[in-house]
Amino acid sequence: METTHTGSNDHPALRLLAADERVDVQASGVDARLLVTDRRLAIAFGDRVTLDVPFDGLRRIQFDIERERPATLVVVPEQPGHQPQVLAVPPERYDEVTRALTVIGHRLAELA
Repeated sequence: METTHTGSNDHPALRLLAADERVDVQASGVDARLLVTDRRLAIAFGDRVTLDVPFDGLRRIQFDIERERPATLVVVPEQPGHQPQVLAVPPERYDEVTRALTVIGHRLAELA
């Protein structure tokens, strides 16, 4: 799979990656940034990583698009100890976020 970098290279989760871990997609919402690697999904708000889970640690992802508001991306982890994440996504960032969702969807399908 081709690596796509649509965000900056200063995502806080980059410091958590293993040396051989591949970044597939970086995408941004209004206040949050997603990082999708070949092993995990990480979400950061500002300089704080608020979610860092392997793909088998994801329970549900929902992407709702409304006509007159930013879209809402909801990421629900499997473990109750990890807080669900809610991200606002403006229309100009739909492409990069849907690329991230496509990669995540393929990873989840591989686990099934």
